[in-house]
Amino acid sequence: MMSEAQVMAGESSAEANRRRLYWHSRRGMWELDLLLIPFLDQCYDQLDAELQADYQRLITLEDQDLFGWLMRRDQPEDQTLMPIIDRIVAHAREGDLDQFKGL
Repeated sequence: MMSEAQVMAGESSAEANRRRLYWHSRRGMWELDLLLIPFLDQCYDQLDAELQADYQRLITLEDQDLFGWLMRRDQPEDQTLMPIIDRIVAHAREGDLDQFKGL
């Protein structure tokens, strides 16, 4: 159900959710922004519901943890996060520099 403010602004719950995800994907570390925002923009919508939920869980965690996992310096204790971490890393490796335009 949409809030009154969303209805007034003409914003759907999907649009509000997407803006929330974008906001939480912007981190305190530029390096994380370079990994998470292009992934959100280009890959998130194609993920199944389980991986989308994992992404949403991932972006609630601490920057220093995310950085270590995404740089492959460490692995999370919660190994169920590895599939989404692997997807983000693969996207960064396989993408071209155009994915970083607008950041």
